[in-house]
Amino acid sequence: MKLRHFIAMLCLLIFSSGAYAYRCTIDMRKIDEALAKKPAITEVQETEVRKLRAEGEVLHNKGKHKEALEALDKALEILGVPLQSHE
Repeated sequence: MKLRHFIAMLCLLIFSSGAYAYRCTIDMRKIDEALAKKPAITEVQETEVRKLRAEGEVLHNKGKHKEALEALDKALEILGVPLQSHE
């Protein structure tokens, strides 16, 4: 019985990290699209958005999807793009 629980938890862990990875690419695309529309933000804010977007991509590529989403969410907030729940 304990082995079944372990296997179930392992499967949930694997599938949940895949969902995070998928969200990262969607959020990066949203940031790119918002920046292409020349949003009404300051140069300082744009620099911060670009920094956070790059940081999110690096973290995503390293497999650190939760941390990537945190950086990408900050960028989306600055841009005024509605956030989706990652839960």
